Amino acid sequence: MVGIVVVSHSAELASGLSALAAQMAGPDVAIEAAGGTADGRLGTDEAGVAAAIERAGRDGDGVVVLGDLGSSILTVRSLLAEQPDGHVKLADAPVVEGAVTAAVTASAGADLEAVVQAAEETRDARKL
Repeated sequence: MVGIVVVSHSAELASGLSALAAQMAGPDVAIEAAGGTADGRLGTDEAGVAAAIERAGRDGDGVVVLGDLGSSILTVRSLLAEQPDGHVKLADAPVVEGAVTAAVTASAGADLEAVVQAAEETRDARKL
């Protein structure tokens, strides 16, 4: 099953959003949070993101990563440049809607490309 990683500058935001997505998707989807720096400050920790990707990829079906702001995206892009096999994809999606949609889509057994596409389609979701 495709895994999901939520990357945020805030450990609390990443953890809370991962918990929400997990509740929506059920226990079979590996959803990992990578938030804040190693010493608990706001920021992005490259080693923490890499570890979360590794944990989320435990099933071998790929990993979709969603990030909140600029440097978290830059961190993920840097890591992906080192792993050009295409097994990990960064979704260009709003982090909340994208993470939940990706998790639910993954729980239905969709492949990596379908999960990325579902997350990215949330860019156009209207709330009103």
